[in-house]
Amino acid sequence: MKYDPVKRVFGDIVSRNIFLRKIFYFLLDLMFLRSWHVRRTIRKLYTKDSKLDILDAGMGFGQYSYFLAKYFKKSSTACTLKAVDVKDEQVEDCRYFFDKCGYDNTEFAVEDLTQINYENKFDFILSVDVMEHIVEDELVFRNFAKALKKGGKLLVNTPSNFGGSDAHDDDDESFIEEHARNGYSKEDITSKMERAGLKVTEFIYTYGRYGTISWRFGIKYPILIAGASKIFILILPLYYLFTLWFVLILMRLDLITDNKEGTGIVVVAEKL
Repeated sequence: MKYDPVKRVFGDIVSRNIFLRKIFYFLLDLMFLRSWHVRRTIRKLYTKDSKLDILDAGMGFGQYSYFLAKYFKKSSTACTLKAVDVKDEQVEDCRYFFDKCGYDNTEFAVEDLTQINYENKFDFILSVDVMEHIVEDELVFRNFAKALKKGGKLLVNTPSNFGGSDAHDDDDESFIEEHARNGYSKEDITSKMERAGLKVTEFIYTYGRYGTISWRFGIKYPILIAGASKIFILILPLYYLFTLWFVLILMRLDLITDNKEGTGIVVVAEKL
């Protein structure tokens, strides 16, 4: 059993249950270190009363759309959020959930990032765990640059070339499926963004030595245990009873450490 099928199983379970979906989002934010880094970076970039037009580019389950909608709720009359994804079912599930939650400043649509054609529309674009799935990444970066207003910001979270996707060379089979590339080097993603008309203003390695260990004990090993036999799923609560404190401490250490390298990256770029 691998990572993406497990996500889909849980996503299907909570798709139309508002309470369970909120619990699902809480667990994703708690257990996935990338969420810690992405949310911290957004808070550094913008205050809660910022007036923004936002694009969540490849929103998936809508976890970050939900964070953005809550974070900027006090300025809801001034902020708008558009979230897009290529998967119809995820768009419909998010539209249903956000309507039920009363977020009337959000919009969801089925769109392919290689074909979007916005111009000077958004102040902020968020793209989490998306670019590693897209072969035509430079085209998407150009589309992002075109869609941003002058001075607008792009935040990208994606695997790095230091073992991103849990693969350590080109011949490794990734634990994370459906990736067009195992990860970006700093030079690669920076040069591609610059050719698109974006200036990289911040580059952060995530999942350094502490974060990598937390990923293995918090996510990878439990999934492998569950994949060995469904009966083993019953022991996962006991497993986390003994390991969760250790995992969360390691995640916190990764968040506050200036990682010299890591298997993930957070990149912030600005439209020139």
